[in-house]
Amino acid sequence: MACFLVPAAEAAVVTIIRKIAEDNQQKKYSALKVHPEEVLKSEESVLHKTRWLTNLLWGGSALLAFEHVWHGEVTPWFPFLTAMREPDSTSAMLHEMATNGIGMAALVTLVWTGMLAVNHIRNKKNIQEAQ
Repeated sequence: MACFLVPAAEAAVVTIIRKIAEDNQQKKYSALKVHPEEVLKSEESVLHKTRWLTNLLWGGSALLAFEHVWHGEVTPWFPFLTAMREPDSTSAMLHEMATNGIGMAALVTLVWTGMLAVNHIRNKKNIQEAQ
């Protein structure tokens, strides 16, 4: 029904935080002779890794939204979500958002954390091999 709104909300929050952090980092490096673009795009940058999370969240939310449009649960006219037409279906929608939506957002974040761990182990191994 509307479970895609929860990962989309998380994606929006993470995107805003990342944009603010990027702006702050660019201001920090503008006084130095280091190009901020090189710092932002480096593999070790935390901001680069948060971009992975936002891509996962936005992509998953877009696919889920398309699936809900395909099944007629989201419409281009008010109230947009068909579950909001009746109080009984609205409570079912909120329950789905609280269970499925939060579960999907948490799973995507957990997968991202796993990606960070694998990346860290791989980088550590590459450093040890280079020495």
